Amino acid sequence: MDKISLILVDDHQLFREGMQLLLSNLDYVNEVKLAANAHELFQLLEQRTPDIIFMDIDMPETDGIEACRQVLKMYPGTNIIALSMYGEEDYYTRMIEAGAKGFILKNSGIDDVEASIKNVMAGKNYFSQEILSGLLNSINRKNQPQKNTDLSERETEVLYQICKGLSNQEIADVLNISKRTVDKHRENILSKSGTKNTAGLVMFAIKNGVVEV
Repeated sequence: MDKISLILVDDHQLFREGMQLLLSNLDYVNEVKLAANAHELFQLLEQRTPDIIFMDIDMPETDGIEACRQVLKMYPGTNIIALSMYGEEDYYTRMIEAGAKGFILKNSGIDDVEASIKNVMAGKNYFSQEILSGLLNSINRKNQPQKNTDLSERETEVLYQICKGLSNQEIADVLNISKRTVDKHRENILSKSGTKNTAGLVMFAIKNGVVEV
């Protein structure tokens, strides 16, 4: 991976500087700039758009969710990874809807932080295992009609089962079809949704009203 630049936005100085030190020690990180709030973030963005922004959710004045929306409106395609002390569904679903590419808890280890960077830089989504498990455990089918996703009725059903955390073989058993058929449906869903992994499919399903949490 080429050298990358990062911005860390967090209103707690000790956490900011501690994470800056950890990130700066990664051999593929070129620079880590710090912002204490959304105002300072936008001042930095006027100078240069980084490869990734680590965004705290719980900040005074403009919170991370609104800041995420504003950044992506002004700088579309920016990679944002949310940071939070809390794993409540409301936090991560709102950040997903705002356009964040990943979500990690502040008590995560450096391995989790590195995994989030590498996945997002590869065009994937990333969620801490605790967050992803919480999403999968709380998935329900939406009662309202889904948005236009170009998915067939069967593909929508397969996507719903994927979001529940079922393997392809388990989906085949539930739907009384062959695993090979499920494999093909999954390939089609990944292609149509433009996603590359289960976390991406879950985010796609939430955004398009296939499931709710």
